[in-house]
Amino acid sequence: MRFRRSGNSGLVLPELSLGLWHNFGDTDSFATARDMIRYAFDSGITHFDLANNYGPLPGSAEETFGRILKKDFEGLRHEMVISTKAGHEMWPGPYGDGSSRKYLIESCNESLKRMGLEYVDIFYTHRYDPNTPLEETASALETIYKQGKAIYIGISKYPPFAADVILSYLKEARIPVIIHQLKYSMLVREPEKEILGYNKEHGMGTITFSPLAQGLLTDKYVDGIPADSRAAKSHGFLKKEEVAPEMSKVIALKEIALKRGQTIAQMAISWQLYNDRVTSVLIGASRVQQIAENLKALDNIAFSGEEIELIDRITL
Repeated sequence: MRFRRSGNSGLVLPELSLGLWHNFGDTDSFATARDMIRYAFDSGITHFDLANNYGPLPGSAEETFGRILKKDFEGLRHEMVISTKAGHEMWPGPYGDGSSRKYLIESCNESLKRMGLEYVDIFYTHRYDPNTPLEETASALETIYKQGKAIYIGISKYPPFAADVILSYLKEARIPVIIHQLKYSMLVREPEKEILGYNKEHGMGTITFSPLAQGLLTDKYVDGIPADSRAAKSHGFLKKEEVAPEMSKVIALKEIALKRGQTIAQMAISWQLYNDRVTSVLIGASRVQQIAENLKALDNIAFSGEEIELIDRITL
């Protein structure tokens, strides 16, 4: 595993990190989740990314992770980077959503209890909340940091104008904001216009999620929508109607990947790591074999100018 420094901080992250957004909740196999965490760590994936509402049910991914830590990682906490977040809906009622001091601080406390931890390495504000003053959100992050419940602070999915306020406030308080998490893939390239440059200019690393565009950048949907796929489910973020319009791009990208000796999924990951503004790529998995396949992307992150030009022509 290779590691990259997160912005101007002293913290390095593995080029691949494991996200627990899906497949680690109450409805999923604990044995499979345990196997994936163990395999990832043994493969050099030292960073595990969670959020308070990951499940389902909300909170259950943190509970599962906490059980695995207790069973298998006693004495290894210092070799792991663990992050969590708060900002999206977690519990019903007026205090279980948003970015108020009340919600962020109480949510952080509950996350630590679920995982059986005294602190996380990175605590994120999970989204910009237009209903809460940014200074209030920043003050909550200051409290969490100064109470020793987070070693570093991160932001997730923040537009630059909102990030400016958070960074300015926390800089005055001498609190490091070292990373910005955002959605980025060959099919979602908006961050290239502004935010990737913004992060580097302000000394933050960039960690990306959904590098496979919710499964679109795989072979899964080339011949239609499988009954057991994410797009076939009534819930979730990938809708059936989003699949077909992207397939011509996916098929064209697959041809490039095959010439590189990669699957399209592996190329989608290595393409991100070709960009030195990307610190780490968050992968998701439902079984160990998927992690093993994604790790092969690290074998070739070099691209020729011709390959980059062709990918741009297909996706932009």
